[in-house]
Amino acid sequence: MALSPQDVSRIAHLARLELSPEESTAMLAQLNGFFGIVERMSAVDTHGVEPLHTPLSAVQEVTLRLRDDAVTEVVERELNQRSAPQVEDGLFLVPKVIE
Repeated sequence: MALSPQDVSRIAHLARLELSPEESTAMLAQLNGFFGIVERMSAVDTHGVEPLHTPLSAVQEVTLRLRDDAVTEVVERELNQRSAPQVEDGLFLVPKVIE
């Protein structure tokens, strides 16, 4: 997937970035290089390969240190919503932004 200069301009506009022509050219090369790497990685057959839980497990046995899945914090909804402009039934009220 190769991007065009117009694609870079549109992405910069959406990200609210102001790029000079030199920066746009450099960004185009970098983005196309990135997408080239992604395409090469996608071409690799990974069928039957188990995912690693950490990169170290590819070279040595790793014991995971997992903590207990226990609730450790108290829900303080009213305290957290005290600074909100509008709240109703425990929910934040926000203005409609999409028609």
